[in-house]
Amino acid sequence: MQYYSTNNHNHQVSFKQAVFDGIAPDGGLYLPTEIKPLNSSFIRSLFQRSFTEISYEIARVFVDYINDNDLQTIIEKTFTFDTPLVPLSENVSILELFHGPTLAFKDFGARFLANILDYFNKDENSEIIILVATSGDTGSAVAHGFYGSDRIKVALLYPSGKVSKIQEQQLTTLDKNIYAFEIRGTFDDCQKLVKRAFLDTDLKNKFRLSSANSINIARLLPQSFYYFNAFAKVKEQGKPLVFSVPCGNFGNITGGLLANRLGLPVKKFIAAVNCNQVFCNYLQTGVYEPKTAIQTISNAMDVGNPSNFARINALFGGDREKILKKVCSYSITDRETRAVIEELYDKNKYLIDPHGAVGYSAYKKYSAERPSDYHTIVLETAHPAKFQDVLPESVSKNIIIPGRLQEALEKQKKSILVSNDFKEFKSELLYRLK
Repeated sequence: MQYYSTNNHNHQVSFKQAVFDGIAPDGGLYLPTEIKPLNSSFIRSLFQRSFTEISYEIARVFVDYINDNDLQTIIEKTFTFDTPLVPLSENVSILELFHGPTLAFKDFGARFLANILDYFNKDENSEIIILVATSGDTGSAVAHGFYGSDRIKVALLYPSGKVSKIQEQQLTTLDKNIYAFEIRGTFDDCQKLVKRAFLDTDLKNKFRLSSANSINIARLLPQSFYYFNAFAKVKEQGKPLVFSVPCGNFGNITGGLLANRLGLPVKKFIAAVNCNQVFCNYLQTGVYEPKTAIQTISNAMDVGNPSNFARINALFGGDREKILKKVCSYSITDRETRAVIEELYDKNKYLIDPHGAVGYSAYKKYSAERPSDYHTIVLETAHPAKFQDVLPESVSKNIIIPGRLQEALEKQKKSILVSNDFKEFKSELLYRLK
């Protein structure tokens, strides 16, 4: 399997090289050169398989340089937690993706990438520096996934004052090989710094750089696995499937689109966004116009220039009409988000976080416009306790903070405060990770 750059289809590398590179030398993102549908018998057998069995079979399609036994070991080491599907009614369910170590869906990709890089790096002589921009949960998942790894250091970049208290504590309370850079700016500023670092000659000569954002293909691929597992849990109902996906950098929905290309039958994907509606505007107008990110209570989705738009665009050959046949999008305000959080607790006694609430609110808008016989799965991406400070009081008072989050709150924060100026960040990076 070869991987091409979204900026140049002729630039192709192996899976191993794509993982080490993180981002292509021309600034593009990597995608498989070929995505063939899986055997229909595999799709029919999904409900008989465990999540690790499903993940292994899909990973084999994309991963080379790793023999089957070692890949099986990596899968079993990575996915030690489940993806419960919680029914709310006959036609809608919540897919809980927050049962990993850091209580966020980012654990799937971060742990897979960490184990893949550990495997690839065991025969290498040089140290790897992982650069990752985070709007909240990515950073903690990556930090915990790589914590204590030999010859791998992690530099986390997060926007100062724009993540929740618990998220920041998870980001900034690890030591050893983890370095938290608190950036005066937005998530988009953090992302720009990471992308520019990959193109900087001095840094490339000094460090062996890789990325743990969803720009790294090994972070993205595992996000296709749980779509198959969700399908297996509702398959016997026989209804068409719709997925409502909270979207920030659009890695999660890109994983779903890859699953669909592999043969998973999906009627529609709902790209649920908050007030950062660049993608929603693109579907309506055909013009992709990045904006400065707006701060909301669903902070992990506060992205004004989603990186994975490049992959979505490439998957559909740059044809907006083809995208529209498979994807629709709705923008949800903070007021609507809070209202649906209260509604779900009052009616269903279900506690949902702001990101999942954006997904549920988008599903409601979709179903109001398209009443039909289908089953909608809303992706719930993080434990609601992480956002207790922005949830309605009537709901937040009922949340019990899990022990691992409480432990993080009691630790001392350690961050490196820098501006969003690249020269300043570069200087700090060279000094801290020398």
